[in-house]
Amino acid sequence: MSEQSATGWLQTLAPAARFILQGGPAARVAAGAAFGVTLPEDPCRAHSSGDRAALWLGPDEHLLLAAPDDAQVLAAGLEASMTGIAHSLVDVSQRQVALQLRGPHAREILNTGCPLDLDPSAFPTGMCTRSLFGKADIVIWRSGADEFRLEVWRSFADYLGALLREAAQDHAAPGR
Repeated sequence: MSEQSATGWLQTLAPAARFILQGGPAARVAAGAAFGVTLPEDPCRAHSSGDRAALWLGPDEHLLLAAPDDAQVLAAGLEASMTGIAHSLVDVSQRQVALQLRGPHAREILNTGCPLDLDPSAFPTGMCTRSLFGKADIVIWRSGADEFRLEVWRSFADYLGALLREAAQDHAAPGR
């Protein structure tokens, strides 16, 4: 990923603390209070505040993102808040990395390998979901009108970056 980390349209984002939380309504409410961000109840939506974000991945599953220095304190706080409540909290910080794809052709580039309708009318800002790009499982979060955050397993990051660079050749512009 190092060769693409300096490009403007595709960047490898800084490390983050990442947790997968699975649990029912009581766990989500308690975790949201401890996390400082209300966990989304609406399907395929993300809520964020500052450097923290909660992404809805399924009816009882959320991806929690935070600054990497917060990981241990955050895990302890989340677990303490859910004492006695059925849940699963797994630290996946080292499992995946994040890429940011942005610019006027971000949607078209992403759609070359992703089967979802990413038109803003179907996939507006704040929407997130799991999907595929090529053969890589990804989490897509539309964080801005022309901006996507892609969470991918570390072992697929170079593969994903290469496919995105290849797709971008169809949308060549100065600086790309």
